Amino acid sequence: MGFGGAWRGWWTRRRAVLAGAVAAALLVGGGSVALAGQPEAVHREDRFLEMPEVAGSADSVRIDTSFFTAGGSGRRPAVLLAHGFGGSKDELRPRAEELARQGYAVLTWSARGFGKSTGQIGLNQPEREVADVSRLLDWLAQRPEVQLDAPGDPKVGVTGASYGGAVSLLAAGYDGRIDAIAPQITWFDLADALFPQAVRGSSAADGVFKKLWAGIFFTTGSSSGLSAGLAAGSSTGAGADSGDGPVGCGRFRAELCEMYDRVAAAGRPDADAVKLLEHSSPSAVADRIKVPTLVVQGQQDSLFPLDQGDRIAAAVAANGAPVAVDWFGAGHDGGQETSTRADARITAWFDHYLKGDGTGTGPAFRVTRTGGVDSTGFQAVLRGADADAYPGLDGTARREVALTGREQRIANPPGGSPPNISTLPGIGALSQLSTLGAGLSIDFPGQYASFDSAPLTASLDLTGASAVSVRVAADTPEAVLFAKLYDVAPDGKQTLPQQLVAPLRVTGADAPGGRTVRIALPAVEHQFPAGHRLRLVLASTDLAYASPAQPATYTVAADGPLTVPTVPGLRTESAPVPDRTWVLPLVALAAAALLVFARRRRDAAPAPDPELADVPLVITGLSKKYKGSTDRYAVRELSFRVERGQVLGLLGPNGAGKTTTLRMLMGLIRPDAGGIRVFGQAIRPGAPVLSRVGAFVEGAGFLPHLSGRANLESYWAATGRPVEDAHFAEALEIAGLGEALERAVRTYSQGMRQRLAIAQAMLGLPDLLILDEPTNGLDPPQIREMREVMVRYAAAGRTVIVSSHLLAEVEQSCTHLVVMERGQLVVAGPTTEITGAGEQLLVSVEDGFEGADAVAGKLAGLAGIASAEAVDAGLLVRLDGLPASRLTAELVRLGVPVTGIGPQRRLEDAFLSLIRGAA
Repeated sequence: MGFGGAWRGWWTRRRAVLAGAVAAALLVGGGSVALAGQPEAVHREDRFLEMPEVAGSADSVRIDTSFFTAGGSGRRPAVLLAHGFGGSKDELRPRAEELARQGYAVLTWSARGFGKSTGQIGLNQPEREVADVSRLLDWLAQRPEVQLDAPGDPKVGVTGASYGGAVSLLAAGYDGRIDAIAPQITWFDLADALFPQAVRGSSAADGVFKKLWAGIFFTTGSSSGLSAGLAAGSSTGAGADSGDGPVGCGRFRAELCEMYDRVAAAGRPDADAVKLLEHSSPSAVADRIKVPTLVVQGQQDSLFPLDQGDRIAAAVAANGAPVAVDWFGAGHDGGQETSTRADARITAWFDHYLKGDGTGTGPAFRVTRTGGVDSTGFQAVLRGADADAYPGLDGTARREVALTGREQRIANPPGGSPPNISTLPGIGALSQLSTLGAGLSIDFPGQYASFDSAPLTASLDLTGASAVSVRVAADTPEAVLFAKLYDVAPDGKQTLPQQLVAPLRVTGADAPGGRTVRIALPAVEHQFPAGHRLRLVLASTDLAYASPAQPATYTVAADGPLTVPTVPGLRTESAPVPDRTWVLPLVALAAAALLVFARRRRDAAPAPDPELADVPLVITGLSKKYKGSTDRYAVRELSFRVERGQVLGLLGPNGAGKTTTLRMLMGLIRPDAGGIRVFGQAIRPGAPVLSRVGAFVEGAGFLPHLSGRANLESYWAATGRPVEDAHFAEALEIAGLGEALERAVRTYSQGMRQRLAIAQAMLGLPDLLILDEPTNGLDPPQIREMREVMVRYAAAGRTVIVSSHLLAEVEQSCTHLVVMERGQLVVAGPTTEITGAGEQLLVSVEDGFEGADAVAGKLAGLAGIASAEAVDAGLLVRLDGLPASRLTAELVRLGVPVTGIGPQRRLEDAFLSLIRGAA
């Protein structure tokens, strides 16, 4: 639950062992960015504050606090900074120091049961944790550093993520002294979050138990070693078990443990559970939250989805207070957006409402868009769009999409097993399985019904929660189903946006003719490209939720079209995307080289070959000796062909002739024999067809005294082509250099020069892209993004040739290979043919897992698996007909703590074998 913490710490921990990764995903909260230069000194004061266990009680708890100030002795507004579940005040120190330097008095504290604070965890109970916040306000009002609105009333804002976000909302509802809040990725109604119900008009009492998230939280948190499980590497924890609650309750209050035990055993909520969770929910005081509220809700969040933030915004707006909504590109399940932008926006929100300095608060609605193909054929990995008003989950416009598909019968298997899979909560790193065709979404035959739309004639931007009516009949009094909306590409590959699913419990399903209900699908921001289809799936089971244990048969049908909300008024940012996202050194053609080509005498070129006019590259009998070498060829009788849409890997050891081949392809050097044709045109120095080629063969050449922008403009001017053909906007967006574009290139770091080279290579949008060792000097995230760019570029109908020594990257990105040794061709063809069938997979598991031998024995007995054995790194499995997706499902069923699945060194083995054979 609430499960904030340092965003950056969470990113580091999410690739640890399974339990640590789950816990770290729970710890999502405020962070900070290191300040350049010599940061202003921050004074920190640590103390314990004694507080009553409840009002009027003789018992007390000790709350561990830290108070941060900087910059003189004047009074200033205050900020209360709350941590997430499993964390403590210590993880908030960097963000607290950042706010202190920006002119705030900042108070952090460890909530009851966390860090060094005593007491029991009550999940933000108003009479306990929320009352503690009011007492912290009392303490702030006595501090000479804190600005006051009135005696005993500090000028104060509250922010926090998840667990800390909920307490900011609750405190604003119970204490009128709070002036502004900024809750992040948190809950509005905790009962609704843990017992969601997609049927419109129903309540949490009829909801479906979110068993996996609840189990992760309660069972881990019920141990005395709370921090070890939930904080995932945090140096502080809950301390020793108080011993006051049931055995194994840890620091949870007894009523919470008892509630979880009942619900987990029954597999569904009861009235007392709903009442207890609603008591700790901002929804209970919705009519009292009347302060300016910035709602930052995560898009990749199966714990507290966007609908929780939507209800927060609606409640605050109904009370007449200013509200803004930011759909953040991450959440409890992972994501790519870090907290830097959100932190800056929260600071601006407090600057405006606490300091009153006129700082802009940003748009009323902002959404981080991931994906979406622009005119270059690239996806903007992270890009913001905003609107002047928050549209809600119904959008500002709606599009009706007809669905086809007959009435279908599906089964709920005994015990609800094996379950379909929509996601594994908190383990976003396992999305790497999609590269094997497995992904994270698995629907077992006989357990789901699907209904498809026709291919879209134009792209469709879904912003909000789609709705559809379905008719459900069952041979039991109620049916539990899980609704998903897939994006289906023309090749049949389906994607589940944000890996989200909407559970629904349909009561009265055994009535004659069944029952028709209107359901709300998960709220997402997603673009369905033209040519794609929408697919509604209704499944009988889901790994993350509790399904009925008794077998049942359901008959389901779509009853009308799918209603898709859109927001046509959203304005997509035209500014470059963040630097960290587009550090993708693609390729560039040196301006100086083009100038040289233009001045050289052009040889009489052979006539164009019309049969090759649509073929990007054909090399025939190519040979080259360097001066002084009488008997050793750099390249000898080399021939191969490259088609549109291919990503070709040019491989070979040092000295194999790869770079020489690329230089001849670019017309930089002349071959001694043979020919090269690009789109049917013979290559000669200065050949016109080279304008359709972009290359990065031996580094980009820039004039150091000119700015980045001036270098690009000079380069394009040297080509003599019209300015409108340059596509400067797309190139600058890819560069992502921001204000650095106006600085001299001599001040650039190597990474900035690489980004500028990307922009230069992209000018004119070349049809053939040639890259020589493009990943040199890049770190793993940058290498991964380079891979994604190459794949997307080829998918748009263009062609990429890449020379690299990183065989693992070549295997993941290249569709075809050419292997050279001593200047000659060893082999050429599709990657899969050269590497072999690739049916042997390595399953990596968490450190300390002791059941590998037993699991290997069980797997070896399954049909479709040739062999399975335990190895040091995990399990080595050789498939014999079983799809990788089914292997994934079996591993989950067997409780294997998987950290990764991948081929067992296929290309490396094949490459070394080929090279040895050619030696």
